[in-house]
Amino acid sequence: MSRLRTLNRPVHASRDLVLLIARVGLGVVFIAHGWQKFSTNGLDATAAGFDQMGVPAPTLSAYYAAGVELIGGAALILGVLTSVAGLLLAVDMAGAFLFVHASKGVFVAAGGWELVVVLGLFALTIATVGAGRFSLDNALTRSTAGRASVSA
Repeated sequence: MSRLRTLNRPVHASRDLVLLIARVGLGVVFIAHGWQKFSTNGLDATAAGFDQMGVPAPTLSAYYAAGVELIGGAALILGVLTSVAGLLLAVDMAGAFLFVHASKGVFVAAGGWELVVVLGLFALTIATVGAGRFSLDNALTRSTAGRASVSA
């Protein structure tokens, strides 16, 4: 059985490296979109745009989208609270799909839905699979588990 564990180590290391790269890439995209809503456009302009698009509670939605994309994107990069961040980002993208992009038409149309679907599914996947070994989630879990076993 130990031989099997030894053979699986490169697979696990590769998986963790891919998760790190994927989290960082996805996090950067979300931070850029959140920063655009927060700073480039401004929250008032974002809320006005959401209102014109028929997004419910446009001011609250603008704050939610900007905050979740900025903070959630940073959380993905760091690998901290990854499941929560991934789930909140997936909900954000579900809202973007339902209220804005679904009506724009088919795949690759101007304002089409493919980007928000891919981002949402990717965030949901990371929320489900976890951050991997190269993350603060893992470091915090290991140190908590180590303390629990020492005190037991």
